[in-house]
Amino acid sequence: MAIRLDSHSVKAHYMLGLALLNRDELTEGIKELEKSLELGRGAHPASYMVEEIWQELSKAKYIEWESLSRERVCQLHMLKEACKQALRNYNSLDNPAAYAPEEQLNELEEVFQKAAKSDIPAEVPDHLCCKITLDIFRDPVITPSGITYERAVLLDHLHRVGKFDPVTREALEPHQLIPNLAIKEAVHAFLSEHGWAYRMR
Repeated sequence: MAIRLDSHSVKAHYMLGLALLNRDELTEGIKELEKSLELGRGAHPASYMVEEIWQELSKAKYIEWESLSRERVCQLHMLKEACKQALRNYNSLDNPAAYAPEEQLNELEEVFQKAAKSDIPAEVPDHLCCKITLDIFRDPVITPSGITYERAVLLDHLHRVGKFDPVTREALEPHQLIPNLAIKEAVHAFLSEHGWAYRMR
């Protein structure tokens, strides 16, 4: 009802997202949280609510990745066993007692290890992480000095510490921050393939 009254309400989309997650409607819940985050960043990028929304969204996306990852592991295992059996059958056409050569089985194992690699947690590349928080970017902005930071963290620094770049110490005003769309796209692509990176520290 709240969303029907105000489709641009950050809180309405957020509360609906949480309600859907509580009902185990993961996909729809994630959509609502993503909408809420998008609206929140546009209105108050440094607000506590944007951080809260991101945390809930990250948890949901990690749960989604876990579920999909388990399915992929199961499917890969079944496919690997089927491929092994097919190799054995092929090699035993002329000799029923023959087994698939060790080299072929090793090559097959290597192929499936590579296929499963994206689901194995590793380090997030440095260029996708904020220099202040060391966490993966959520809303990256670039300063005139060419350094990219997390928007909310940098705005907080400018407000609480002083209006200067944390690394270069050059004078810096909030209006000088420009969204780093290239890094944002890179983060989105990375998270799409490596859902484990949504896990909060």
